[in-house]
Amino acid sequence: MIHHRTPDRPAARPALAAPADLRGHLNAHLAGAARAWLGRALDEAADHPGTRGPVSVWELRLAEAGRRCGTEYADAVRVLILHAARADTDALTRVYRQGTADERRAVLHALPHLVPGPDALHLVEDALRTNDTRLVAAALGPYAARHLAPHQWRHAVLKCLFTGVRVDEITDLTRRAHGDTELARMLGDYAEERTAAGRPVPEDLYRVLALTAPSPADENGIDGKES
Repeated sequence: MIHHRTPDRPAARPALAAPADLRGHLNAHLAGAARAWLGRALDEAADHPGTRGPVSVWELRLAEAGRRCGTEYADAVRVLILHAARADTDALTRVYRQGTADERRAVLHALPHLVPGPDALHLVEDALRTNDTRLVAAALGPYAARHLAPHQWRHAVLKCLFTGVRVDEITDLTRRAHGDTELARMLGDYAEERTAAGRPVPEDLYRVLALTAPSPADENGIDGKES
């Protein structure tokens, strides 16, 4: 569903890596018992997807992922299980609503692999309303980069600045910030508020502000940014 550019550590950014690359990475790094458990879990999910109706066995496996495969790989394992189960928006919403913070994060990472349109934006929006920085970071992956409306996206960038989420976590930040004069205004206002209150301005703010500068070609025409 997306053009993947595999990160250096696929398990750390599972939304950015193709499922096949995630599986290969896990096969290369998991111990034998964990690798065997993952294989069984993926087979179960593929054979009994159960995207609607009662809780399926693959949903139970999501809860076991950290214990079976280690916390370093748990996000990637959960994304692969969701992908193998072909979880639709209803199933993803159920897991998100009923799951732990770890399972919610996995759902957010899985969105670009499973939902082609904006139907799951309500999950991104919910995550952005929380104060869980790991959920906020996961929400701003490729799915939000494609589908989140400009107004909501700008406020999400600001939320990263005042909650301490690194702006490097925001997928396609350079593309979406480029020439965005409204984002530049919001960043300037926020910097002024911090300065007036005697509080430091996050260094990431200046990084994002620099990205909003229009190119010479933009300055000769309309920047094309939506409001």
